[in-house]
Amino acid sequence: MTDEIFSPIRWEDGELLLLDQTVLPAREEWLRCRRPEEVASAIRRLAVRGAPAIGVAAAFGLVLGIDPDASDAAALDAAMQATRQLLLATRPTAVNLRWALDRGAEVAAAAATRGVSALGVRDTLLEWAQELRRRDIEANLRIGEHGAALFASGSRVLTHCNTGSLATAGYGTALGVIQAAFAKGRVATVWVDETRPLLQGARLTAWELGRLRIPFRLITDSSAGALMARGEVDGIVVGADRIAANGDVANKIGTYTVAVLARHHGVPFYVAAPVTTVDLSTPSGAAIPIEERAADEVVEVHGARVAPLDAAALNLAFDVTPAALVTAIVTDAGVLRPPYEESLRRAVEGG
Repeated sequence: MTDEIFSPIRWEDGELLLLDQTVLPAREEWLRCRRPEEVASAIRRLAVRGAPAIGVAAAFGLVLGIDPDASDAAALDAAMQATRQLLLATRPTAVNLRWALDRGAEVAAAAATRGVSALGVRDTLLEWAQELRRRDIEANLRIGEHGAALFASGSRVLTHCNTGSLATAGYGTALGVIQAAFAKGRVATVWVDETRPLLQGARLTAWELGRLRIPFRLITDSSAGALMARGEVDGIVVGADRIAANGDVANKIGTYTVAVLARHHGVPFYVAAPVTTVDLSTPSGAAIPIEERAADEVVEVHGARVAPLDAAALNLAFDVTPAALVTAIVTDAGVLRPPYEESLRRAVEGG
């Protein structure tokens, strides 16, 4: 089943292939990464993006950082740690990145302790990265099934940013929920926020929904409130880059605004993410680092200047939605309800 699902991440002939999302929807181009520096660059410039996808890509980046001919254990460990730090520095908000890098380092260290050669360590790490990719797709399928039940027949659903196959190893989180619900007749149409400044909704979510043949209409971010006021939104589902222990959610900038509008208009606001996105070591959203990106992304649109030359800009990549505004969190472990301190901990601990 997982092999039949579209994935933006592939391992082929010793190279990592990443679908370059910066050029979608105009064209489909695959990046061939042979070195961890190329993976780091792809993550940093959003050629690969979305918390689960970043984690999986980073896992393969660790594989590329291992010299299979290395004979010195100390050199092998030093290279592993250098690769880990290189990839860790690319995006600070998504918790899946650190989780994958920490786990990968543990897998490599355990193999080295058993006296496995550098080639053997690399093969062990590659096997783990491929398993991580497979498990992410399976988790997303479960998220879709759990989330589909939340919507009534013929619902009009709004989503923000991109959370489909492009943001994961395959199938998607919030868009996976929409896909599963549509297959059951529970979603009639999707409102797609354009998602300024990089237009992930307009460029990526619209592209994915078109491929899936799910009816949608693209809207400006500022239209969401008007649609809710007119009674044209039955539910909202978004993804997450990190979920704090108390249920606060970091997601693409603009998510908090949508959540506030949803609360005012009585529209259910759901968050869909795998359990690996939950960070119990982060007590609340106040402790989540928020990435700030280059001002050029705000004052320009696809390279064309849209603001005065002397205009300063603030470019927050994410915002934090307080747990009090979240109706439920849909995970691969099930639908979690408040109090989130308890339900999230149970889900993480497997209880």
